[in-house]
Amino acid sequence: MDHSKNFRARASTLFASAFALMALTLAGCAVVDRSAPPAIAKTDSLAILPIANNTETPQAGQRAASIAQSLLASYGYTNLSRYPASADDETLFDAAKPDAQQNALNWARQQNARYALTGAVNEWRYKVGVDGEPAVGLTFDVVDVQTGKVVWTGTGSRTGWSRDAVSGVAQKLERDLLSPLAR
Repeated sequence: MDHSKNFRARASTLFASAFALMALTLAGCAVVDRSAPPAIAKTDSLAILPIANNTETPQAGQRAASIAQSLLASYGYTNLSRYPASADDETLFDAAKPDAQQNALNWARQQNARYALTGAVNEWRYKVGVDGEPAVGLTFDVVDVQTGKVVWTGTGSRTGWSRDAVSGVAQKLERDLLSPLAR
């Protein structure tokens, strides 16, 4: 009898451990794809350009750019500049501005930036349903300002638990996406 109690206790512990490991593995499902990291020095000038907002969430692009700028600074980039946002940027249901990206790239050239970070927010919301889980989808590009060519790109999506904030999920995703630039 004592042997069966010991077996049940071990089986119960093993089951609980396996369940905890599975929960941690799924605790923030993410999909991330990136190109090879570029050879950018942390002293190179890097402009943070507007992040396009392809969502219905107002100012999601500005929020993503703010997080990206903070992460890049924490990675040791010392020469960051941010494109000045205007009052009418990213208003809900605003018509697309096809020349906005070119204007931002021209601004980066005027700032003598070597590289520019740009991209798009494709999802920034709480999912509909009982749990209301946060979901974020982002794409980032690092552009050589002089040539206009993309030298690095990364895209990803991430969800969190119902108790997580969208901004926290976004920060985790951006950290994953931008991690090659931390080296």
